[in-house]
Amino acid sequence: MTDFIVSARKYRPSSFNAVVGQSSIVLTLKNAIQSNLLAQSFLFCGPRGVGKTSCARILAKTINCFNISSDNEACNECESCLSFNKNTSFNIHELDAASNNSVDDIRNLVEQVRFSPQVGKYNIYIIDEVHMLSTSAFNAFLKTLEEPPSHAKFILATTEKNKIIPTILSRCQIFDFKRLSISNIASHLSYVAEHENINADTEALHLIAQKADGALRDALSFFDRLVSFSNKNLTYKSVIKHLNILDYDYYFRITDCLLENDINQILISYNEILENGFDGHHFINGLASHFRDILVSMNEKTSTLFEKGDVLKSRYIQQSSKCNLNFILSALSICNECDVQYKTTNNQRLLVEFTLMRISSIETTNSQKKKSKNFVISSHKSKNDISIKNTDEKVNVMELTSDLKKPDKISQKSSLDQSLIQNKTTENTEIILDVNKKTTLISINSLTEESNIDKSSEKIVSNLRSSELSYQSLILHWKTLISFVKDQGKSNLAIALSLHEPRLLKNNVIELSLSNAAQTEIILEEKYKILEYLRNKLTNDHIEIITKVIEGEKSATPYTNKDKFNKMLENNSSLDSLRLSLGLDSDY
Repeated sequence: MTDFIVSARKYRPSSFNAVVGQSSIVLTLKNAIQSNLLAQSFLFCGPRGVGKTSCARILAKTINCFNISSDNEACNECESCLSFNKNTSFNIHELDAASNNSVDDIRNLVEQVRFSPQVGKYNIYIIDEVHMLSTSAFNAFLKTLEEPPSHAKFILATTEKNKIIPTILSRCQIFDFKRLSISNIASHLSYVAEHENINADTEALHLIAQKADGALRDALSFFDRLVSFSNKNLTYKSVIKHLNILDYDYYFRITDCLLENDINQILISYNEILENGFDGHHFINGLASHFRDILVSMNEKTSTLFEKGDVLKSRYIQQSSKCNLNFILSALSICNECDVQYKTTNNQRLLVEFTLMRISSIETTNSQKKKSKNFVISSHKSKNDISIKNTDEKVNVMELTSDLKKPDKISQKSSLDQSLIQNKTTENTEIILDVNKKTTLISINSLTEESNIDKSSEKIVSNLRSSELSYQSLILHWKTLISFVKDQGKSNLAIALSLHEPRLLKNNVIELSLSNAAQTEIILEEKYKILEYLRNKLTNDHIEIITKVIEGEKSATPYTNKDKFNKMLENNSSLDSLRLSLGLDSDY
């Protein structure tokens, strides 16, 4: 039984031409070797599994080769190359900074640097995971890195460039390795499968490449695992089963149901996904990626951004022909909202289901908008001034301006809204509540003549409640209002309401007498709630409240803290002595 070598090691590149997906870096290094413009120190940085250490080894072998080829590759025949290939070279030293990160380790390295190479031209020191060095070790390395002997070259490799101190960065020639594309990884996996006599579907290899997230080493690890699982017969079904990947068929089916507004089938399909053990968050992110792929498939210019197999690509192009741009953009926005809210919501399944229902209603909403023009009723400054504007789309016209922020205007708008909501089934009337902007939109569809508009406007205004208002019923509900306010813990408001009995004037106007301006401010702050309470209890939406400050009269009821203290002082004169002994202010 022979020892198994994992593909990541067996197919590790041994020459610049074998490096996958880093063509610009390879070309730069080759040109530097050809022109003999090699830096004293290099820093290779980038994500895991993209070829940093492999390139460092290839560079070290090539610059020590005695017979460099015309395309700047090592010959693999000279003494230096053969010793390197057998891992017996005395000129190339590798140091793992993760386990050798102390000052003493760097001092030992610095001591070795002064010795000339036994074979070849340079002593090359490859320090992997260099960001793991301590600050003291970095500082001990600075002088040697800045002015090394002519026979010494340093190649540093790291996955976290941000952890390296700036003084080290400034002394190195930096090369940023990029993540590998899905096509590059899939192509390399196909090459490995061919040499290993493994039957592999193209779609399966693309799926492995996508799962690897730009790291070739991870892709080769997945490849080895799946080959063992599928007994050298790598299929699309075996990959999605073993790597626990949600099948693209689900996304295609659900998208078709979303376009047809088939909510029942959507919920059934999502339930099937959950029963198969997939997470709702994983599903909604996958659905967003699916919509993104549909978007880039809509145009030939953006189809190059689509990194899937040819068979899958044709399916995306076919489905993209059924979708319009507005649907895709709206669906992506809704999926993004769900992604943000998923971890904070208590009912995650309901959130995803609601998201799917919102997406399925996009096309229905758009078709309704196109069928008719919309007329928007807006509220203005005067009490009963309602105007109707013809507009191509629904816009927020009932914004809370400075006038509408006044309690009486807010109250009037609220009562109008309530009556409209109660009558929202009226023909050709649609009511929309925008909670986020605290505005109310009332749109009347399919009205094309001014006479129809006027009649609809009059009909809405006539729906306001206008029960007869008597003084007896007002006093009765005024007392219940005071009790209600007390239960809410607003004692100052209750005192202001109970100082004087209200007067009933003409046109459903209630006059409330108050003792001072402070009470007036309290009433104005709560005027909206007072009006809402009275209008609902008395079933009259025309009720208004005005206030009147009684000048020259002093209320017998104590209101301020000073009044309360004087009232208490009449019953107990020793309270003033207590105040003086405590050092309280005379103004209380």
